[in-house]
Amino acid sequence: MTQNSKKRFGLLGRNISYSFSKGHFTTKFEKEKYQGYTYENFDIQEINMFPEIIKNTEHLKGLNVTIPYKEEVIPFLDKLSKKATKIAAVNTIKITKKGKLKGYNTDYFGFLKSLKPLLKTHHKKALILGTGGASKGVAFALQELGIEYTFVSRKASENAIDYSQINPETFQEYQIIINSTPIGTSPNTEACPDIPYEWLTEQHIAYDLIYNPAETQFLKNAKERGAQIKNGLDMLIFQAEKAWEIWNK
Repeated sequence: MTQNSKKRFGLLGRNISYSFSKGHFTTKFEKEKYQGYTYENFDIQEINMFPEIIKNTEHLKGLNVTIPYKEEVIPFLDKLSKKATKIAAVNTIKITKKGKLKGYNTDYFGFLKSLKPLLKTHHKKALILGTGGASKGVAFALQELGIEYTFVSRKASENAIDYSQINPETFQEYQIIINSTPIGTSPNTEACPDIPYEWLTEQHIAYDLIYNPAETQFLKNAKERGAQIKNGLDMLIFQAEKAWEIWNK
């Protein structure tokens, strides 16, 4: 069925020309004949430029949010969903008919749905590399799956260990390793998180939220050790479809 009305959607982030979302939604609108629907990148250097976008963009109905604004955007919103409140990170914004901004998190949903088929009974604990906005959705999903997790950061804190604290025993205890950092994203494809890959085994899952390149150095290193690997593409597709559902309800 052809939809005829002007509606605009977009992605909020910094240096996002590589983005998956624009291609995904543009193709969707063409294929499903949503005439007058467009999707564009709102590439801003500072979050305080965000109100200008809202003020000056007519017919804007919804936004996806990516690095580095998933947490920084929250003070600019009128309301958060219950899950976004718990997660304390937003990657989807709905603009209501009254012009109010409501924040949601669909990252956790996309991650949960893409990880679940890989899980076996011994996958009880996960290491989350990174503590940024993306890591929060991951942590929430793991919680819902009943999987314990520990954050790994460059500096140890109350909530995280640092990379130097990872030893062979860590990898025996934690069978899922998730990269939620941007390390290894194109064009810096040779970079990877600084972990001792030699201790990974075929009992491990290595999951990278990055989807470009499809096989990051992190995943290549894990694959060499026999670990099961997964990139972030399915997660992105699932979270995008969830965002579409939110914008249309």
